[in-house]
Amino acid sequence: MNKYELAVVVSAKIEDDARAATLEKAKALVERFGGQITNVDDWGKKKLAYEIQKMKEAYYYFIQFEAESTAPAEIESRIRIMDNVIRYLCVRQDEK
Repeated sequence: MNKYELAVVVSAKIEDDARAATLEKAKALVERFGGQITNVDDWGKKKLAYEIQKMKEAYYYFIQFEAESTAPAEIESRIRIMDNVIRYLCVRQDEK
């Protein structure tokens, strides 16, 4: 099992309940492909470095999880087509 971190940037133009549902979908994807979530960081609304889809702000979430090496590719392929997710990144965390 490897440790990963999934960064998800969610649109600020949606309602709170829709944003929460998007986060739950992302967490469900991690669990669906055998990942065990260890931590979820909610950074809240932040200014984007550059404008994306005419938005200057978005909500940032970081999901730390443990999974097999095949899981990130599966998760990314599904999260790529999710509504309201404007950016995402899944990286492997180094052992400390």
